[in-house]
Amino acid sequence: MALMLSHVFLEVRDQDEALAFYRDVLGLRVNSDIVIEGYRWLTLTTPSQPDVEIVLNQVGTVYPTDREQLEALLAKGVLNGVFFKADDVDATFEKIRVSGVEVLQEPIDQPYGVRDCAFRDPSGNMIRFSGPQRS
Repeated sequence: MALMLSHVFLEVRDQDEALAFYRDVLGLRVNSDIVIEGYRWLTLTTPSQPDVEIVLNQVGTVYPTDREQLEALLAKGVLNGVFFKADDVDATFEKIRVSGVEVLQEPIDQPYGVRDCAFRDPSGNMIRFSGPQRS
């Protein structure tokens, strides 16, 4: 059985705000932006992995009775985010830092062999970037 990753879901407070960050700051491409029976299906892909879609899911739309709890968890930053590979972590860090999002970790060489950094997206999700260590 061959398996491939197709979608990753991120809960976001505001889909338009998240779209502006992921499209305009990170450079992701919009793959789908349609409304189906009141539900907005908004997906983006990276240019290097067009088959893997990131779904920007409006918090609470799938489980409306849990909306308050999900919003609280999102505000704390405890929901899962995404982890990207980057050719140049330092250049990626600078590009994202100037956008004004919250910096969680500046670029650092990790003992397990990568250089990485971390931010919170406008909704509070942790977004990490890793790449080769500096030579």
